[in-house]
Amino acid sequence: MPFQADTPSLKQRKAVALRKAGSQTLVAEQTLRHRILSGDLSAGTRLSEPVLAEQLGISRTPIRAALATLDAEGLLTPLSSGGYAVRAFTQQEIYDAIEVRGALEGLAARLAAERGISSATQAALERCLDEIDHLILHHGPLQEELPEFERLNAQFHHLLHTLPGSGLMQQQIEKACSLPFASPSAFMLTETREAESWHRLIIAQNQHRMIVQAIINREGSRAESLTKEHARIAFLSMQKLLVDNDVRFSRFPGAQLIHRSAETPFNHAMRG
Repeated sequence: MPFQADTPSLKQRKAVALRKAGSQTLVAEQTLRHRILSGDLSAGTRLSEPVLAEQLGISRTPIRAALATLDAEGLLTPLSSGGYAVRAFTQQEIYDAIEVRGALEGLAARLAAERGISSATQAALERCLDEIDHLILHHGPLQEELPEFERLNAQFHHLLHTLPGSGLMQQQIEKACSLPFASPSAFMLTETREAESWHRLIIAQNQHRMIVQAIINREGSRAESLTKEHARIAFLSMQKLLVDNDVRFSRFPGAQLIHRSAETPFNHAMRG
């Protein structure tokens, strides 16, 4: 009987095709997200599956999946005629997004305090904050250190999101953080060597410490209040960028998607 090489089964071929489609979808997501946030695709730009497929060298199915993901993140707007356009944001929407994120993180902190956290989780939180303290004490307001601050700040907030032990809650919080100007590290992306900006970083770190202490002490209401207040630091940085026509605005991810005006809803929010 002649030798016959093993051939992939239909199931195996489907598995390979799914893996390939998944990797192509990820590439499409990352590429389109970067083009939107960098300003290469401006607000209002209509996105066509055939055109994007040709530009990226990717089939239309992964493109379609990538567009649906970016729509869920809030970066795209569905069109009545079909397809999507790059979304524009008002200042009010920016502040609302930050407020929603703060409310959800505050809920996570309160539930964590009420339910309690393990000694291992507490140790992980404190290690992260110790590293931030080290940067503050030994490096000072250096622009080159901000990426490390951003990484550690994101790590702290990720830990905070997981504290209640609820995958559903974590998913909702991370969705609220998906817009670059609403994420926990948004205010850090606007900072410079200015004393005022550096002072804001120190305040944020002190708030981190108070939030963790409130959770450890099982003070649910206090943990929630502190966490919601912590999110408002982002308001201060965004106000400076949007109202004062700060030159850093153009370097902020997604800046081209935001409509600026002389009066910011931040002022109304604080007066209310």
